Order: sequence, then structure tokens, then C-alpha cells
Amino acid sequence: MTNAHSLPAPPVAARRPRTMHTHDDVRVDDYFWLRERDNPDVLAYLTAENDYTQAVMAHTDARQKQLYTEMRGRIQETDLSVPVKHGDYFYYTRMEEGKQYAVHCRKQGSLDGAEEILLDQNQLAEGQEYLRVGVFEPSPNHALLAYSVDFSGGERYTLYIKDLRTGELLADAIPNVFYSVEWANDNATLFYTTQDDAWRPYKLLRHRLGDDPANDALIFHEPDDSFWLGLSKSKSQSYLFFGAGNMTTSEVYFIPTDAPDATPTLIHPRQRGLEYTVVHHGQRFLIVTNDQAVNFRVMEAPVDAPGKAHWRELIAHRPNVKIDRIEPFRDYFVLHVREEGLKQLYVTELANNETHAVDFPEAAYDVWGHENPDFDGTQLRFTYTSLVTPDTVFDYDMQTRHREQKKQKVVLGGYDPARYETERIFATAADGAQVPISLVRRKDTPHDRPSPLLLNGYGSYGVSNDPDFNSNRISLLDRGVTFAIAHVRGGGEMGRPWYENGKFLHKKNTFGDFAACAQHLVDQGYTSPDLLGATGRSAGGLLMGAVANLRPDLFKVIIAGVPFVDVINTMLDASIPLTAVEYEEWGNPNDPQFYVYMKSYAPYENVEAKAYPHILATAGLNDPRVQYWEPAKWVAKLRTLKTDSNRLLLKTNMGAGHGGASGRFDYLEEVAFEYAFLLELLGVTVE
Repeated sequence: MTNAHSLPAPPVAARRPRTMHTHDDVRVDDYFWLRERDNPDVLAYLTAENDYTQAVMAHTDARQKQLYTEMRGRIQETDLSVPVKHGDYFYYTRMEEGKQYAVHCRKQGSLDGAEEILLDQNQLAEGQEYLRVGVFEPSPNHALLAYSVDFSGGERYTLYIKDLRTGELLADAIPNVFYSVEWANDNATLFYTTQDDAWRPYKLLRHRLGDDPANDALIFHEPDDSFWLGLSKSKSQSYLFFGAGNMTTSEVYFIPTDAPDATPTLIHPRQRGLEYTVVHHGQRFLIVTNDQAVNFRVMEAPVDAPGKAHWRELIAHRPNVKIDRIEPFRDYFVLHVREEGLKQLYVTELANNETHAVDFPEAAYDVWGHENPDFDGTQLRFTYTSLVTPDTVFDYDMQTRHREQKKQKVVLGGYDPARYETERIFATAADGAQVPISLVRRKDTPHDRPSPLLLNGYGSYGVSNDPDFNSNRISLLDRGVTFAIAHVRGGGEMGRPWYENGKFLHKKNTFGDFAACAQHLVDQGYTSPDLLGATGRSAGGLLMGAVANLRPDLFKVIIAGVPFVDVINTMLDASIPLTAVEYEEWGNPNDPQFYVYMKSYAPYENVEAKAYPHILATAGLNDPRVQYWEPAKWVAKLRTLKTDSNRLLLKTNMGAGHGGASGRFDYLEEVAFEYAFLLELLGVTVE
């Protein structure tokens, strides 16, 4: 094993710098060679980094085990999801004590019926280092099951069809299927999307059971490498919707599910900057669109004349309310919106056009709707959670406005939410923007002096980093660590303009907002730079890399999970999975304006000879979203240039992808490792 004091070094033969010329700018990449996935020197280097990380952290093994035991001890290992009624069947999943994966089951007629096991993921995982089930779709007559599996973390799934009457697999195994699969109503036809070499879902195909998948009919091919395909079925089960889109533009087609051979009908052709989604309600389609509405509005159009010329406004745009989606029921609409940074649900009764809001009790929370397959019913099922409230499933009667708690996630070990407090405060960014911060801590955490604090951030793709519950965090909170979320621009928390002001040529707002939140927490006495940790994953890892360069003095520890830090090199290489699709988020550096701006913040390009915080970076060898070499190159460059003696570790999962370990207990080992790293460096004892 590598000695804890000896740094891993690449073999001399592997050191092959690459000189690159872009827009009359010359860059020398000393670690370009790390992209050579099949090069034994690269694998040896990654292994050496892992050995070094293990050696450096060996003295924390007991702490890691204690943290793991704590976190696992909060899990009710034998558990059951709330059953969902489809037709005459109740579908649910259950977890069994000591097992890593879910068991998918159903009962017919009533919950008192006999259990039928449809798919046991634990059996699928036998002999595998990794398992992820992508789609799980029973046929309309409930006789067949379409499901897909990935055994590498590379997110290329194989689709299988199981006969639920006999338990046998059909011969119809279809490789390279993405996350979209839907049945036609004939129970014999499936639609699915496949990926190109850049992991982009680009083809929609139709498969008939018993046919050779090589002969499946091509329904749609998206040639534009900045667009990808999605597929869904209407709640009414009457239409299949598929759409091509990127982050700014979309177009949607539909096929009647009773006529799977029908030619798809286009609702409105792609128009740059115009986004829309479609749901079915009776004789009309309901369309959520940003047409003349930055925060979106709702239109309606006849099914037999759905083109934009026939769109009529149903729900007007409101500048301070972002409409995420509309959920149709026969007699109700549910509008899912974001208002003042928080999600809201508005229910409209169609008979009298009366609208009411579903009320929620806490100042900061998260809520999301479930499948709600009963189109004719009055029941709305949703999950409510907050930084102190475990996930709680409610059935809400839209007619009586009565809610029934169906299940709250059990947290073992004596968890009492009354011991904790949450706050929602605001930091002022450099340009005056008010950036929300959600935080949670134990009530007995000292208020008269700075305390250890972990600040989390994301801030990309318009994704909202909402304040939800995570029982693992109790291991931090009970040791006096405050947990906070910086709701920075680039996310969607404060509406579409919040996202627009954190992308393209405004991306630096994301980094400045995070630094402003950290500074505010210091200035207000919540914490101090020697007690402050920061963490983010993926695009949130880009944020970590950027603030490490921008304000290394503000943070004691940074944990960057699968970080997107090699921005310029990745965005200049369209052969890398998903690069072209990302042009609508980051810009295309083949444009000199975007190149110059991107280079000014790209973490890898801006590593300097200066002191940095303690840093832990993680990677997945099979990650198709952020290639393993991005954190590997970043760490290598930091090792060469940084002037401090702070800890710098790279931990690569050699058998997983973007999400890390797939098993629920294996994943806890990764969390325990990160917590042990954080707590030690913040001076917090684990015992």
C-alpha cells in the first residue's frame, strides 16, 4: 500500500502534455493523457490515488465504521412503500432486512390479497458489483412487465419483457435503451428510445413482441446533436407523447395509444427559445409554455387542432410565480408552481372554477406529486418533507380538502424533530440579488459563537436544490454541525429568471452567490472560515472547483463529488457524451465570446500556485455524465501547483458511474467516508 506521506505519481512514460490552439489562444494540458481509459498507466495512476487516499484515511477507519453503523441504524431495513392502485392491482415495493435492493410486488383486488413478486432486484444483483433498474412498466392488461437494467453505472440499459403469468422472460431483449419506455394499449407494442455514441437519446423505435429488435420500426430520428428525445403516456392512457428538446427549445408529437401504427402528429414545430409540454384532458390538450411568459403560462387547444394557431390562454402568466406543470384530473386541475422560492400546489375545481392552495406548515420545505393514476378520482397523493420532517406521504381529497397521512419514513434511533430548528435567511450578492439560504441545526448548538457548518450548493440547469430530509445528516447535526443550502442562481428556486441569470454569460453569478452565502454565514456568526465546509456534486462540483479558486480563504474543507471541472476541454470535444446537448447550458466555446468567458471561470484552467482548502474529489470510472478524468486531472494539477500542505484526495469508484454505489448500504460507506473526512478537518470528534 502507498505510504500515507508519499504522493501518487504518474509513470514517466505517461506524461504526455497536449498543446491546444483555440481562437488564437494556446493552452497546454499536462494531464490530457489521463483521458486514455484503456491505458494501463492511467488505471495504475487511478489505483495509486485510491491507495494513497486509503492510506491517508486509514486512521479514520473506526470513525467511518461508527458513522456507517449510526446511519444504517436509522434505517428501518424492512419497509414497504405506499401501494398504488392501477386497475385491479395494488403495486408497491418493499425492502428486506440486510438486503441492498428493492423487491417489486403487487396484490390483486385488495391489500389483503396474496402477494405476487414481480421483480426482486436482489436476485438480479447477485454476482454484480453494480445494479440499477431504469424502467419498470407493467402492460395495460397487467400480464407483462417491461423493465431495464444497467450493471456498470454507464447508463446503457438492456430492456427485458417478463410474462407475469408464467414468470418467464420473453426472447425480446433490447440493448441500449434509455429511460423512456411505454406500452401501446394492445399489450403487444412497445415504444422506446435508444442512445447514440454520445449517450444522447436520439431515436424512437416501435417494437412488437416476438419480433427481432434489429427490425424494430424507426418512428423518429433526431439528427441535431443538441437535442434529445423524451417519451411519456397521458394519464388518460389515450396518447403517447414524445418530444425533442434541449434546455431552451422543444417540440412535441403524439400518437393515439389505441393506434400504435399511426403517423405521429406534431403539435408545434421547434422554434428557438420556445418551450412547451403537453398533457391530455378530454377533448383538449393543456400546454404549459414560456410563449410570451418567462415564468410560463397554461394554454389549451383542441385535440383535433392542436397547433399553436389554436392555443388559447387558460391560466395567465404571473411574473413572480413559475409554473412547473399542470396535472389533469377529470374534474380538477392541479397546478404545480414555485412561488417565493417554495413549491406550492393549487387545486382548481372545474365545475365552479374555484381555486385553493394546499397549505404546508413550515417556512422551508419540499413537496412533490406522485403518479396519481386515477384520472377520474378526487385524490391527490404527494410527499411532503423538510430539513427536519422525514418524507411523509399524504392523500389529499381535492373535494373535501382533507388530507390523510399514509406513511412517514421511519427514522430509528430515537430521532425527535423537536430537537432541531430550521431557518430561511438571505445573503446579498455583489449585484444586490437576495440569495436564499435554508439551514438546520440542533437547538442546543451554541448561538453565541461560530459553529462547524457544511454549506451545500448546485446552481445549474434550472434544477432547484430544495430543503428536504436526509437521515444521514443527523450524524452531523448531533455533533454540532449546522447544515445549510445556498439556493444560488443557475438553479430554479426563484423562478426562470433565477436560472437565466446563472447560465451562459452569467454563470459567474452562481459562484459569487455561493461565496456571498458563505460570507454572510460567517458575518452573522453562524460559523467561521476555519469551521466551514462546502460540498456539491456534478455541476455542484463545478461550483466547488470555482469557489476553491475564487475564495479559498473562506473554506476549511471542500468535498467535490464527480465534479464537472474540466469545462473548456469537455465543451470543445463533441465526441464526449452529452457535450453538444450542454451547449444550451454553458454556451459553445467554439464561439470566441463563450470561450473567453468559460476560460475565465473553468476550475481546471484557473488552478493557481496558492493555498487551497482541504479537498476531497470523487469520481466514477464508468460515469458517462462527468468523465472520471475531470476530477483526476483537477487533482493532479492541484498537486503540482498548490502551495499549502492541506489534504488533497481523489477517490475513484472503479465499478460505478455518476451516482456512486447502487446498493443502499454500499452507498452509506461512501457517505461515512466523506463525513469522516469533513468532521476530522473541522475539528469535530466522532465519538
